[in-house]
Amino acid sequence: MSVDPVRWGILSTAHINEKVLAGAAGTPTVDVVAVGSRSAERAQEFAGRHGIPRAHGSYEELLADPEVEAIYIPLPNGIHVESTLACLAAGKHVLCEKPLTARAEEAERCFDAAEEAGLVLSEAFMWRFHPQADRLVELVKGGAIGELRLIRAAFSFPLDPEPYNVRWDAELEGGALMDVGCYCVSGSRLLAGEPERVHGEAVMSPTGVHQRFAAAMRFPGDVLATFDCGFDLPVRDELEAIGSEGSLFLDDPWHSVEPVIEVRSLDGSIERVEVERRNPYECELEDVSLAVRGEREPRLGRSDAVGQARVLEALTLSAAEARPVAVA
Repeated sequence: MSVDPVRWGILSTAHINEKVLAGAAGTPTVDVVAVGSRSAERAQEFAGRHGIPRAHGSYEELLADPEVEAIYIPLPNGIHVESTLACLAAGKHVLCEKPLTARAEEAERCFDAAEEAGLVLSEAFMWRFHPQADRLVELVKGGAIGELRLIRAAFSFPLDPEPYNVRWDAELEGGALMDVGCYCVSGSRLLAGEPERVHGEAVMSPTGVHQRFAAAMRFPGDVLATFDCGFDLPVRDELEAIGSEGSLFLDDPWHSVEPVIEVRSLDGSIERVEVERRNPYECELEDVSLAVRGEREPRLGRSDAVGQARVLEALTLSAAEARPVAVA
């Protein structure tokens, strides 16, 4: 890449940063120059371990760092919006970990602030930046399975409630739908657009979050989608697009470590479409960095984030009230 690398800061020392930093190391468009933590000791330890030049003992110090152009936010779901707005107010471009929010109004407010400041804001659904997602869309649009009729998705893993894990915390908007079900929603929307109606059912945890969630969604053109997710189920991660002439099956859609798409025909034959291996975190950081440099529009901008939030909001309401909900 011939562009100057974007100088990134990381807001917290969250565990996911290990994956993000591995991705950052793979692209010349990214230079991680600072990290901020609520503890100076944690920030210094993290910075030293990863060779990051500057460590800040508060989030406010990171936002005030004049050398930082863009900030990656891996904080808990419940503080994504306030953190995003604070970063934008400080003049920083933002890549916020998914989900940005489960309320469409909040997503709109964040993008209003970004546009007013002339800054890039993107939601970090890393799987959407990987070549596997592009190839999937190409196959569907190219008629590889005929007319798209059904989408099936799953994402689950067993999560022990002890010791404390933020995913079980209702105040910080944890829960299976927010943590992993959002990928299933993202996958369905990528292939079928925006749903007209959703119906969600949930099993709640003692802490007040979605422990297990299943849903059905109806899209324009009579395309249906189903998905399930949970913290009390085996490890599962699948995405399948089913059409009139066959199906496309992804055994590793969300992490994209083994990017292979199986084209399953009506006669029972299976063709394996192997996709370029890339680190999805590298892909998303590179995309946003190029957007910051004015080389392209960010792949995931306002329309996708607002649409995603609108569906999560409708699903949450549907499960709470035990009824189908129209997606406004």
